[in-house]
Amino acid sequence: MARAPERTGSLGFESTLWEAADLLRNNMDPAEYKHVVLGLLFLKYIEDAFEERREDLAAAVADPDSDYYVADEDERADELAELLEDRDEYTAENVFWVPAPARWSHIRAQAKQPTIGKAIDDAMDAIERENPALKGVLPQVYALPNLDKHNLGKLIDLVSGIGLGTKEHQDKDTLGRVYEYFLSRFASPRARAAASSTRRPASSGCSSRCWSPTGGGSTTPAAARAGCSSRA
Repeated sequence: MARAPERTGSLGFESTLWEAADLLRNNMDPAEYKHVVLGLLFLKYIEDAFEERREDLAAAVADPDSDYYVADEDERADELAELLEDRDEYTAENVFWVPAPARWSHIRAQAKQPTIGKAIDDAMDAIERENPALKGVLPQVYALPNLDKHNLGKLIDLVSGIGLGTKEHQDKDTLGRVYEYFLSRFASPRARAAASSTRRPASSGCSSRCWSPTGGGSTTPAAARAGCSSRA
């Protein structure tokens, strides 16, 4: 029997990510601050899965053994361009469709602009419109005046270098582990003590079904975690 992927222990970047995120806090209410950080991580998670699917489609069009194969190179380019923007090719594989204005490359290109907060809010709104499972649940708080846009740009750059939503990282539950690390930092010492005495170890309770278009139930980071806990 194959050994299950390792899901325990430090990932090696949690504290660095927390320190960068903590720069955003300023005078923000903790509830608002939590949504800012976890919402950004979730956005990167769905982008990673989306980009991995794009890579799979590109490989399939060039693979003679694939149903998508196109022998003629000129026709192949046209076919690939069409496939990459076919929403059904993503949702059929349980991947959220990410419209062009909401893609991470677009967001990162604006990370140093004073309008980055609005750009992220617009991205969240666009993703909700395209994915019914996310309608009305993604945080749109990035344009708040008390959110430091310079430090938000720094956090985006840091998150850009972290894999969260590829199959490899889903198998490792990277997002779940980062999420639980952040929750432990958001919680008060009393809350952390209570949680440690009652919750199950690790984060395997939140599987990929909670973070997918057809997972059933809420799919925001906080709601997904709560939903998984109740079903585990």
